Amino acid sequence: MSAPAPPWWRRAPVVVAVVVAILLVELVLGWRPLVEAVGQLRTPHWNWVAGAVVAEIASMGTYARMQRALLRGAGTTVRMRRHVALAYAAHSLSATLPGGPVFSTTFNFQHMRRFGASSAVASWCIALSGVLSAGALVVIGAVFGILTRSTGSWQTLLTYMGGALVVAVGVRLVAQHPEWLINPARRLLSGVNRVRRRPADAGHARLTGFVDQLRSVRVRPLDLGYAVLLAIANWLLDALCLWMCCIAVGADDIRPAQLVIAYCAGMAAASVPIVPGGLGVVDGALILGLVAGGLTSSSAVAAVVLYRLISFGFIIGTGWLVWLVLRARVTAGTPRGGPAHP
Repeated sequence: MSAPAPPWWRRAPVVVAVVVAILLVELVLGWRPLVEAVGQLRTPHWNWVAGAVVAEIASMGTYARMQRALLRGAGTTVRMRRHVALAYAAHSLSATLPGGPVFSTTFNFQHMRRFGASSAVASWCIALSGVLSAGALVVIGAVFGILTRSTGSWQTLLTYMGGALVVAVGVRLVAQHPEWLINPARRLLSGVNRVRRRPADAGHARLTGFVDQLRSVRVRPLDLGYAVLLAIANWLLDALCLWMCCIAVGADDIRPAQLVIAYCAGMAAASVPIVPGGLGVVDGALILGLVAGGLTSSSAVAAVVLYRLISFGFIIGTGWLVWLVLRARVTAGTPRGGPAHP
């Protein structure tokens, strides 16, 4: 029985057509700034370009350390280089493939299981790292928004921090009492089984076993606090890369707080998976934010192009090379005739 055809909007020709259309529109609307930006990109300050590359590598390293801190806090210790390799490969899957976050999550889960983590610990670590990363971006945006007075007042920051505290307390309570999840999860699973025309209790035993494993997950407060700081540092180092790219092309007349606001707007646009890597969408949001912060159109375009060459071209390219190495190692370690997982 052949697999059902994917919906029209997920077919490769449609995705390619959307990407090409976005690029053509950007090219037509921004032709003059683009020509001027090319001139600026021909003679960048290479010392600042090198600094931007170092900042981006450090940003990836802090994300890997965040996941390592969570995994170590739950009782599984792995060498740092393996976490760094996993971070690069998973990030490339997430950023470039249609439906990339699904592939990235699966890839993360499989390799954490190979690290020795249980299914519950691996799932918990992946979910919590996502929550911390998203929460850190919101707090950074709120703080710098207040510094630039582009948001209401300190009450806005307190609201965001209060929301983050509620989420943190909720996560902590669920970690301490995972049995609270059993009944809601069973009802949800029964509903899915009815839709799939399977027995209502199918998978309930496996669900109960997973929750039993989840009871053993106890992330130490020190490791959790360290992970929170790393989540914030991950975004700030990436923003530092963008700032250095601005200086590298001579666009140094933007204040750091305004740049961070533009950066947060771009990363918020990246969370909407319209096209792989946010191609066109993220670039447009970053350029608009930098222009609003005081840069000329040509300087903003030049800075964003350089930033994307580093954060997308260099980092994603490195990640795919790491993925190939990891894939080769997994394949080499799989018995002949056995399944190989990416």
